[in-house]
Amino acid sequence: MNQRTPTLLYIDDDDALARLVDRGLTRRGYRVVHAASGEEGLEHIRRAGAQDSIESGIDVVALDQYMPGLDGLETLEQIMAIPGAPPVVFVTASQDSSIAVTALKAGAADYLVKDVKGDFIPLLHVAAEGALRQAELQNAREEAEAEIHASRDRYAALAAEREMLLREVNHRVGNSLQIIASLLHLQASSAGQEEVKAALTNAMGRVAAVAQVHRRLYTSQDLKSVVLNQYLDSLLEDLRRSAEGNRMSRLTLKAEPIEIDPDRAVAVGIIVNELVMNAVKYAYPDGAGPIHVELTLQGENLLLAIADDGVGDNVKADPRSTGMGQRIVAAMATKLDASVERDPAHSGTRIFLRFPRIPVAPGKSNSAAAS
Repeated sequence: MNQRTPTLLYIDDDDALARLVDRGLTRRGYRVVHAASGEEGLEHIRRAGAQDSIESGIDVVALDQYMPGLDGLETLEQIMAIPGAPPVVFVTASQDSSIAVTALKAGAADYLVKDVKGDFIPLLHVAAEGALRQAELQNAREEAEAEIHASRDRYAALAAEREMLLREVNHRVGNSLQIIASLLHLQASSAGQEEVKAALTNAMGRVAAVAQVHRRLYTSQDLKSVVLNQYLDSLLEDLRRSAEGNRMSRLTLKAEPIEIDPDRAVAVGIIVNELVMNAVKYAYPDGAGPIHVELTLQGENLLLAIADDGVGDNVKADPRSTGMGQRIVAAMATKLDASVERDPAHSGTRIFLRFPRIPVAPGKSNSAAAS
């Protein structure tokens, strides 16, 4: 209950009974305001609601049923229509229970039967106390719900801002990496030595693998995952436009639309780049030939295969090779928890990796793909 003296508005056309209510409730710590009609009571409530000072407010209303002009039920209906209206205890001399039901359905907090001698005043005090407690609980509940809604709104706003910032970061990183890949492509195209051209093309592919992930993230509605078939398709298109592109005219892709997190997508892209470039360099010594990239879902695992129809085990070791590509593939395979195997039954060379899918969890935090 409020620390200040609560105010009860008693609406009843019986002046003598109103004085009894005033004396009885004043002794019990209330300030009583009397209104002789429904219209006058409504005016008190509206005026109190418009006051700046809480001292002039109406905390609870006791409303008689039978009055000239607006009766109790009509007055109750209008009180309930006032924003922030105080709780109402409906008072009547009638023993008809249907009136109580009607009043309670109309919004009354409580109901009691009065008598002309004022013996009901202790019951009115109890009812007023209960109505005040009920109103306080209702107000507390509404404030809590409002705070919950406000918190949700704040969270939604922060989440939207975070998503916008992540999208902008991915956009800028993707653009920067694409510029680097383009510079490497230009440098590779103008290189006179084949080993330099190959090294620059390899580097371009590695950068492009990371850049494509960021491009996928900022153009997608989902910042937490990358769809692998779309990603690999764009990555292979980058390779076809590279300095070694004339040897990749028969580079094909068969991949399912599988979603994984950005970090693992980068690992897949770099592995594809290394193995494709390895096939370009060694599978067809006399020119170009088919190179196939395939990604399929097998139960809880993903199977990634890069195959060619070239010379296979007859390839001669290149004395200029540093083994960098193999080390990169091994490192990325470790990141994917993947096994790397050669298919002995394939006529050319077929390298395949099997690794767990690990579905992207809803709400998972998206970390920027690291190069």
